[in-house]
Amino acid sequence: MIRNGNGHNGKRSNGQQNDQAKQAIRCGIYTRKSTEEGLDSDFNSLDAQRESAEAYIQSQKSEGWIALPDRYDDGGFSGGNMERPALGHLLEDIQAGKIDCVVVYKVDRLSRSLIDFSKIIDVLDKNNVSFVSVTQQFNTSNSMGRLTLNILLSFAQFEREIIAERTRDKMCAARRKGKWIGGYPMLGYDIDPKLKKQVVNPEEAACVREIFRLYTQHQSLTKVAQELNSHGWTTKSWISRNERQHHGKPFTKTNLHSLLTNVIYLGKIEHQGELYQGEHEAIIDEAVWIQVQQIMQGNSNNHGHEQRNKHNALLRGLLVCGSCGKSLNHTYTKRSYNLYRYYVCATAQKLGYKACATKSVSAKSIEDFVVQQIKKIGNSPAIIQATAKKLKDELTSQITSLENEANYLRKELTMLKRQAKKTSNGNGGEILDNTADRINLCEKRLSEINRQQLLLANAKIGEKELKKALGLFDPLWDVLYTQEQTRILNLLIEKVVYDGEKETVTINFHPLGIKALADEVNMKDKATTCTGNKS
Repeated sequence: MIRNGNGHNGKRSNGQQNDQAKQAIRCGIYTRKSTEEGLDSDFNSLDAQRESAEAYIQSQKSEGWIALPDRYDDGGFSGGNMERPALGHLLEDIQAGKIDCVVVYKVDRLSRSLIDFSKIIDVLDKNNVSFVSVTQQFNTSNSMGRLTLNILLSFAQFEREIIAERTRDKMCAARRKGKWIGGYPMLGYDIDPKLKKQVVNPEEAACVREIFRLYTQHQSLTKVAQELNSHGWTTKSWISRNERQHHGKPFTKTNLHSLLTNVIYLGKIEHQGELYQGEHEAIIDEAVWIQVQQIMQGNSNNHGHEQRNKHNALLRGLLVCGSCGKSLNHTYTKRSYNLYRYYVCATAQKLGYKACATKSVSAKSIEDFVVQQIKKIGNSPAIIQATAKKLKDELTSQITSLENEANYLRKELTMLKRQAKKTSNGNGGEILDNTADRINLCEKRLSEINRQQLLLANAKIGEKELKKALGLFDPLWDVLYTQEQTRILNLLIEKVVYDGEKETVTINFHPLGIKALADEVNMKDKATTCTGNKS
């Protein structure tokens, strides 16, 4: 028991003691529970703590102790920090002079952090307020009492950290086994409270499949979101365990992107940058999921350009200057009634034509050249064979590069988490926030790498796939609309490097795009075959 300056220690005359016995000592009872579990019951942990404190105060009635009616209860709040509403209210009342003594069931109910506890004790000392722990008797007016308090707090903090580590380890182990460990349910799944696992919601699963189908059709997040909202569709609506209703929200590009890239629909679980086979059932076929990711990748390579291609610039966003490495932007000039289109180096545009040797190139000339080169590849078995080998090597290189980056990020993540743990013990707020941001960036990038690896693992490019994809050019290219021509070029080509000084053009193909286009041709062939069989 801590008693600081309330006049109870030291020798006094009988008269002084009688006067002090009549003086009321106002006791504020503080209670805390880390989780919300069981708080809705008639008699919970907070009530039990308060009952013990009231019984102790009653035993000190002869000393003038009285329990204040105000409740300072923090249900569902950790003792590892001071972000607690009831604790804030308690400290405000202490500073306002409304409390003479703070009573708790155990020291760790007030705080599990040595640093936070010292801050609280400092507030108590400044306001001449006592502190009592019902189940632990000690007095901080001497060195032994202070040592006892520090030992108790050290064990409380140690216990909190051990519990946190065990919880993290348990969650990681559960994730590795593909188990659901909590969080918001996704559209298409419900949570079975008995089995504690995700189960397919048939009606919502049908909606999810339709969303994936619409994206393969429109290939635009904006258009799909607009169509879904026009039908009144929303994100997941669900009821939590405490019967709180969570209503679905309209679709946006952001939440639609999250839905379409979530590996949960493949029957997998992602945790800390690793993919595991989940206990739940898959909703989307892997081929469809891969197709959607490939389209997204193609849109990403095109920098998300969805605006109308007013002047039919086939290589917009694909052309790169071989002299300075900057992009070549599409532009045009008008003379009389004629329109002349060009691709101009960004450096030359910004700093003047003398700044770059490439300067500009006629749009029609380079577009025709690139299309003719692709046609030549599609018509020559020898060039197809050489190109397929080059793409295979490039694919292997990309897979190796991603794996190396993933290994580096995993080591970085481990180091950052250790640093975060050390910093949190030292209570360095700004450093901790910076570390948390870096952890989030690492985990986000690992998630992106996982999706890339899934795509690349299914993007095996052979001569057959290459011939299928490039076979569109010679017989069909001239009858395709410009929008479709642009889409196909953006799928096939990663970049076109034009060196104006050397007058060379290098076409770098995109393995994922070629695979997507080949799959698209296969699907059309199957649909044609099925239609022919029916007729």
